[in-house]
Amino acid sequence: MTEQIIAAEIVAKDNAARESNLRRDYDALGEQLERRGIKIDAIRDKVQNFGVAIPSWGVGTGGTRFARFPGTGEPRDIFDKIEDCAIINELTKATPTVSLHIPWDKADANRLKQAASRFGLGFDAMNSNTFSDARGQERSYKYGSLSHADAGTRRQAVEHNLECIEIGKTIGSKALTVWIGDGSNFPGQVNFAKAFERYLDSMREIYAALPEDWRLFSEHKMYEPAFYSTVVQDWGTNYIIAKELGPKAFCLVDLGHHAPNVNIEMIVSRLIQFKKLGGFHFNDSKYGDDDLDAGSIDPYRLFLVFNELVDAELNHADGFNPAHMLDQSHNVTDPIESLMLSAVEVQRAYATALLVDRTALEGFQETNDALMATQTLKTAYRTDVEPILAMARLRSGGAIDPVASYRAAGYRSKVAAERPAVVGGSGGIV
Repeated sequence: MTEQIIAAEIVAKDNAARESNLRRDYDALGEQLERRGIKIDAIRDKVQNFGVAIPSWGVGTGGTRFARFPGTGEPRDIFDKIEDCAIINELTKATPTVSLHIPWDKADANRLKQAASRFGLGFDAMNSNTFSDARGQERSYKYGSLSHADAGTRRQAVEHNLECIEIGKTIGSKALTVWIGDGSNFPGQVNFAKAFERYLDSMREIYAALPEDWRLFSEHKMYEPAFYSTVVQDWGTNYIIAKELGPKAFCLVDLGHHAPNVNIEMIVSRLIQFKKLGGFHFNDSKYGDDDLDAGSIDPYRLFLVFNELVDAELNHADGFNPAHMLDQSHNVTDPIESLMLSAVEVQRAYATALLVDRTALEGFQETNDALMATQTLKTAYRTDVEPILAMARLRSGGAIDPVASYRAAGYRSKVAAERPAVVGGSGGIV
């Protein structure tokens, strides 16, 4: 039996106070959608079956290059993180898996599996870390990892990724995500072609170690921590990597890893079209890789990304099976609350994209009616699908209002009394 951390009566009490109004709102929206030829229950069922993975590191308080201000009741280790992730899924019923980051989350693999199974959680993609140095590490990644000029450093980075695969095999993961910080800060610091070839050689060895039913996700990022050049800097390079490695290699799209105003939804379309879309790290941004809560800045962009995803889903695009994960840094909010709301926002984008009149849209596209084509998208986007999302949670045993139930349970205060306070530290800039 799956263990619950928040008492069922707390959620039941809050749901009871809201359920009557929810059902009225749901019925009213159902009548509206019926006039548009849409069955609300069909949308609800799809939302109910849609999940997004929680990053283990996301439940801790984030920080910047300047400073980090620890929150109360921060998780002390991966087992505390798993409990925090369990809370998110208990209340939203939208986050059934956790994505681990090694070596941050390194622990006995069987213990990890047992800890997750207590709460009915599974594990999503494994994440390797060769962008920072771990305690006791023999060689530094200051000047790169998989593309490093030194063969010994590259070997160390490859071995770390192989270790992540081995851990993942035990806990039931089926993918490895590789993001590296390799690059340069000055013109002439590295030879672009040689660095990329070294990276490809390293990745070929990692790829060769993948189990038959695994996938390898390579992740591109325009800049940071390198500020002049980055080895895997954009989706074009990422696509080359996936093609070079083979059929189990795919591109992972982080919404914050592009230049401002880049048309990310078109990148998504291209990767779907050529069967190399592996998945997403959902977050939001204003200026760069801000790692803000999903949908907090530009919810319309999130909707447009899902418009492409739903189009591929409904058209049964060949090889279409993207992984969905949040990847956020919570500097001033309770991470659990932010992750709950972000999971809901991702579901919201999915639900509204399901409401797009595809037949009408295609007709307007074929007749070059730009105005009506964009209005067709906006009709779906403007629809308030909150009753659908809340009903999906209610039917799954979650909370109609996850944040309200979470606060009523007093979980943060409880764990703050059990977990020692963390002392704040300075950032990288003095």
